Amino acid sequence: MSLRQLLVLGSALLLAACAPLKPQEKPAEKRYSAAELLALQPAQFTWPATSTEGERALREAALADIRARIALPPGPERDAALPRLFDLVAQYNAELDAARPLLLEALPTLGQRDAETQRALLTAAHTLYPAEAAPLIWPLLPQLTASKPFAIAAYTLLQTEPGAAERLHAIVPQQFPTWADDARLTALVLRLRPSAAAQPPLPALLAAPLRPGFPVIVSLQRPGRQQMGLALVRAADGRFVRDAANRLFTSPQLALARTGLPGTITNGNTPQGVFTVVGAGTATNPNIGPTPYLHSKLPVEAKVAEFEHAELADTAEWSEAVYDSFLPESWRAWAPIKEAWLAGRAGRDELLVHGTTINPAYYTGSSYFPGTPQQGCLISNEDWDPATGRLLASRQLALAQTYAAASLRPDLAGYLIVVELPGEGAVQPAEAQKLVDAAGR
Repeated sequence: MSLRQLLVLGSALLLAACAPLKPQEKPAEKRYSAAELLALQPAQFTWPATSTEGERALREAALADIRARIALPPGPERDAALPRLFDLVAQYNAELDAARPLLLEALPTLGQRDAETQRALLTAAHTLYPAEAAPLIWPLLPQLTASKPFAIAAYTLLQTEPGAAERLHAIVPQQFPTWADDARLTALVLRLRPSAAAQPPLPALLAAPLRPGFPVIVSLQRPGRQQMGLALVRAADGRFVRDAANRLFTSPQLALARTGLPGTITNGNTPQGVFTVVGAGTATNPNIGPTPYLHSKLPVEAKVAEFEHAELADTAEWSEAVYDSFLPESWRAWAPIKEAWLAGRAGRDELLVHGTTINPAYYTGSSYFPGTPQQGCLISNEDWDPATGRLLASRQLALAQTYAAASLRPDLAGYLIVVELPGEGAVQPAEAQKLVDAAGR
């Protein structure tokens, strides 16, 4: 792909979600067998936007877009421009002060907007301006009749105001009498009244068979996702992958979304829990780039038969009991590990395991540096040649190839577990080694 072609694509897709484009919007993407994936080398991949020239051109285009949107006079055109404006501001960490008044001016009018506009602007409030937005959100709550915008508003209040949980706990059942039937509100209520129960032993989860004979990626993440996590690979024989010196394979991985919202919310963090893996492919999203992703799916997003990798009728129905069957008994009552189940019920999808073409320098000074958060996928860093845009090293490719070698399955079918590990700082290999040793794997 030439630089010119990439810039055209980038301008159209700069804010695409983690998913590849829909089939009607692009040619069929490349899919990989295990053998094809294992044969790849980093030097085979180039992405012009990762070169100094390409990145500068995309950033300048994005900044010009931001400033043009900020300069629009009040009216329908500016209103329509706001969702993309704040996505760009968050991605490039630019023009935050100039954009702030537009959001604060728009928030009181959200009661008259559609639910998608509410979602977008409340997400911006949560991501960029929570303290300033909070006083404007309380009077807005009764006007938010859709559960997604309401939940985003509630999470914003929770991160800024002590005592908000008690007030919100009284509001939810009054405003949404059937809240227990809504996955987003169920997750919110669990946040408002967290269980005092201790997390079950992690070694039991690491040793759980899920379904025998399938490989598993285990992504260990910190609560709050503000630190780099660590991915491990358990082979089809149930043993965790080690190198020739018997050192555990570990690879840094980020499960933080730019929004910082919970996993049941669009563009929120990667939810905790069990996913199925159904293959590998190359996305056309410019922020993901050409390195093959592993195609993970949530419950409900994948039908039961696909999730099970089994010859089942497509009419087999999902239930919490089906999801629980993938967990060891000691974990089945632990609500946080059900987040993936709730996220699937809430309609989240296309949360992939992928690399990144975003420059980590945008997030210098952050607690998760050199991670590059996007919209809820699991992201591994990659090193690109600033002169040529050629891939020099890829933790994503190394992870995908380790998984492929451990699978013994040409279709790459397997599973993914995302689970939080209490502690401070980036998850360390020594911590993972201790858990794997305790699991006897």
